[in-house]
Amino acid sequence: MNKQKVIVFLPALNEEDSIGDVIRNIPRHFHPLIEVEVLVIDDGSTDDTVLRAKEAGADYIWSAKKNMGLGAAVRTGLSECVRLGADIGVMIDADREYPPEQIPDLIAPILKGEADYTMGSRFMNKVRGMKFHRRIGNYVFTLLQSILLRKWIVDGQSGMRAFSRQAMEHAEIIHNYNYAQVLTLNLVRKGFRIKEVPISYKVRTTGQSFITFRGYVSSVLPAIMKEIRRPVKKVVVDEKAHKIFEEKMMYGNH
Repeated sequence: MNKQKVIVFLPALNEEDSIGDVIRNIPRHFHPLIEVEVLVIDDGSTDDTVLRAKEAGADYIWSAKKNMGLGAAVRTGLSECVRLGADIGVMIDADREYPPEQIPDLIAPILKGEADYTMGSRFMNKVRGMKFHRRIGNYVFTLLQSILLRKWIVDGQSGMRAFSRQAMEHAEIIHNYNYAQVLTLNLVRKGFRIKEVPISYKVRTTGQSFITFRGYVSSVLPAIMKEIRRPVKKVVVDEKAHKIFEEKMMYGNH
């Protein structure tokens, strides 16, 4: 059976204090049929993000000359994963909020042939320390996605996601500021199967966020409306393209 190449990519903007820890905690050898590589999308950082990433063992670094925006960084990450030959792409924030140790859990539905696109859901577990306005914003935008897709989603803003190769090839992010809502709308409308996976979560304590409330209102809402109104072509999805696990098979230690 052929190995599956998993590339974990980290969009990063001035994350010198945290990116090394995230990279070092990415599981590399949790199954003999899976090989893992790490790609950093440096979105114009002005600190030592790139140096810390290299020291921690990143396999690839892609650097923008100036800040592009989170949507553009994720778009670049997906296209670079495809170019580098990934069978599965995993996106995780570089700020330690999301658990790299749970990457095997995140990709399991893809490897079982159950999903093409997975999201780590913070709200399927208990979340402590998240500011009230962020929690409410997450709930509101997630509810909006659920209504537009007529499909219940628990955490539509998660910064930890996994993609089959076909999902990466067909994913479209129509604006540079953010990606979360338009990417899910785009992939689900094209026929890709989505599944949420419970994950743990820590509130950011370092680094610089890509996102502001004003930016959400001015950029994200118009982009959601644009995405939902524009026509998309259904994709003939190969549902078993990455299946190497049966339902009861175990990963082993990770």
